[in-house]
Amino acid sequence: MSTLVFLQTSSSPAESFPLATDGHAEPVQPNSPASRPRDPELPADYKLHRRFDRIGRLVGDRAMAKLERSHVIIMGVGGVGSFAAESLVRSGVGTVTLVDFDLVCATNINRQLHALQGTAGEPKVEVMAERLRRINPKAKILTRQVFYNAETSASLLFDASAPKVDFVIDAIDNMTAKCHLIQTCRDHQIPMVVVMGAAGRMDPTQVRVVDLNRTEMDPFARMVRKVLRLKHGFPGKSLTGIPAVFSAEPKIDPQELLYDGGEGFRCVCPQGQNDFHSCEHRNQIEGSVGFVTGTFGLAAASVAVKTLIGQPVL
Repeated sequence: MSTLVFLQTSSSPAESFPLATDGHAEPVQPNSPASRPRDPELPADYKLHRRFDRIGRLVGDRAMAKLERSHVIIMGVGGVGSFAAESLVRSGVGTVTLVDFDLVCATNINRQLHALQGTAGEPKVEVMAERLRRINPKAKILTRQVFYNAETSASLLFDASAPKVDFVIDAIDNMTAKCHLIQTCRDHQIPMVVVMGAAGRMDPTQVRVVDLNRTEMDPFARMVRKVLRLKHGFPGKSLTGIPAVFSAEPKIDPQELLYDGGEGFRCVCPQGQNDFHSCEHRNQIEGSVGFVTGTFGLAAASVAVKTLIGQPVL
């Protein structure tokens, strides 16, 4: 016959809990998870892992269940996208797709999470995916080593073999590709956040989230709006409903470095010339720093998470 011993604690003298002393299962204790009725809004198989304990206490079980069932695609896995991706996985997003055609370069080390000693020349999406799987082994991390454009858009956003895309983070720095993605998401009503120019800034406290038509001090954002207005029928000044991450800090011009030898910037990218977005095709190479590009990525991730769990962003 089982013997029950009642223990009384000094911190709570009015409460006592029976403990089994014969090796059998303990009886259900008052207010324990097993004694509470299950939330009918939660999936039957939902069980929060303790790796997400802290964010769970911030947003609750229902929100965590939504994040676990969500699919976010990140277009561009560089200084912004790598930080956004890691933050999403650490926040409990269940499926993340990484899209980037590029290889890790030595010049990425100051601001991109996948750029480490020994990873130069490897695909950014594969190195980042391995890192994310070690953060949450249960997450589904998909990789696409391609360049987003009109030809690849449908296969990336509407892949029948992957879960439906719930949110898009646009961390593309190519004007044509960026504007095509924004138009496509608008046309198909896919929630997204647009990340504007993070280069040429030094002050992370100047990063803001506003409507796409309300950015300021950002020449890149101004050009994006112009292209969207002229080629894709976007409104001129009225609100778009699309969140954008930008910096209110005036842009800092790049400086020439001694090792350029007076010849200007020389590309050292592992893949060399390519048809999409090589160093040689740029008017100038902007300076950038990880504590600013990372802030852009974290802000973009916050917009994604808030949107997915139904919290207001704008």
